[in-house]
Amino acid sequence: MGRRNEGAAAGERGATVRELRPMATAGAEDREAAAAARAASEQIRLWHVVLSVAGEATVLGDLRAALERLAHDHSFFLTARYAADHAEIRYWEQARDLHDAAAMALRLWGEHKATAKLPPWEIVGLEVVDRATYHQRITEGFGGPAPQLGGVHPYT
Repeated sequence: MGRRNEGAAAGERGATVRELRPMATAGAEDREAAAAARAASEQIRLWHVVLSVAGEATVLGDLRAALERLAHDHSFFLTARYAADHAEIRYWEQARDLHDAAAMALRLWGEHKATAKLPPWEIVGLEVVDRATYHQRITEGFGGPAPQLGGVHPYT
């Protein structure tokens, strides 16, 4: 049997086509990157966030509309309660750890202030607990869910 001519042009009978790679480790690097991405996504957890904001009194209709826009923009939004000079927002956040969840929560109001037309209030309170702790509290009768889950409601 004839030996293949490695120098022959691609497409010629008997030619060997080789795939050129910069280094043999390129495949290993891709596998390591994919494994790291999988590990990172597996570490993402759900955190229950209660964000309290307050400031100068604003028109209730405008505030309600702004909170509804925020709810539309934020996919894990649960509920908001509001009065003319303060509001409380409850939602779920996906994050690797408590520090990341708290950092995202502290940015939420400011990042959506312009797009949702939120009032220029400051954050006056923040609670972040993991999913297990949230459910444990509910089971034990402490820190129950908001009186009206889902949507935007005035304090009653």
